[in-house]
Amino acid sequence: MWVILVGIAIVITFLNLYLYSIGKDYKLAMALGLSFTTLTLCAEYSLVSDWVDAEDWSALMDVVPGMERALWFLTIAFILLNITPILLERKRKR
Repeated sequence: MWVILVGIAIVITFLNLYLYSIGKDYKLAMALGLSFTTLTLCAEYSLVSDWVDAEDWSALMDVVPGMERALWFLTIAFILLNITPILLERKRKR
């Protein structure tokens, strides 16, 4: 499930940047991009929670250390990409 959500988050984030570049209203796309990023994190947390409930320690040891770094990186990247239009708009107004 988290793979689908991150795919949607990627598409909407780039849609956000595209809408800004052509001068259209991008704020709904920005909100959706950040929302799907959050849903991705929730889905990943649910997956890890299921592994803990099943006491699947080998899955936790194999996946969680690498996914932690990837999720931190992707979350920070998505936040920065989604707020870039707002930052550029503020810079242009000055």
